[in-house]
Amino acid sequence: MSSMSIDFSSPALIVGAVAVILLICIGIAVAVHLQRKKTAKLRSRFGPEYDLLLRETGSRKKTEEVLSARLKRMEVLKIRDLSPVEHDRYLSEWEVVQSRFIDHPRGAVTEADDLVNSLLLARGYPAGGIDQRAEDISVTNSSLVEPYRFATVVKSRAARNEATTEELRNAMIHYRTLFDALLGVNTPQTRLRAGTATTRFA
Repeated sequence: MSSMSIDFSSPALIVGAVAVILLICIGIAVAVHLQRKKTAKLRSRFGPEYDLLLRETGSRKKTEEVLSARLKRMEVLKIRDLSPVEHDRYLSEWEVVQSRFIDHPRGAVTEADDLVNSLLLARGYPAGGIDQRAEDISVTNSSLVEPYRFATVVKSRAARNEATTEELRNAMIHYRTLFDALLGVNTPQTRLRAGTATTRFA
């Protein structure tokens, strides 16, 4: 039985080995680059929500899996714009709710929450609890997730008569900010009406 000997000093073998090592290094570099690019894209898309989730999970991989799943979930939803009639109706309803704040702040905050939830449903967001709504909002309005969570916490405390007037006022501001984002307040006339309605909260 003959044995084959390998000449490790062979130039061809050395060149081949170097080429394989080089390809492996390139592959690793490309994978690292793509991962960093994905991380940067998710951080940019979700903002503070990325860091919050990272602290909760303790894992970059898990964090990015969760956020990627949120993106995929929202891709299949049919988020739509409001018709002009719906737009004006919701804006009018908000003005009524906000006008009640001075005399009935707790009730106004509860009604503001109800109106925001109604608007989410009208736009095509699915029904769900606060956590699910916050996750969905993080995909389309990441900067508003934390204000939304704050507002819902104040609303819950208000139901137990534990929220201060200042907390209620801040909750109304946060609800209004999210309301405007969902409503698409972008025309000069609408901005004027919205600005007039929010003067007492500025």
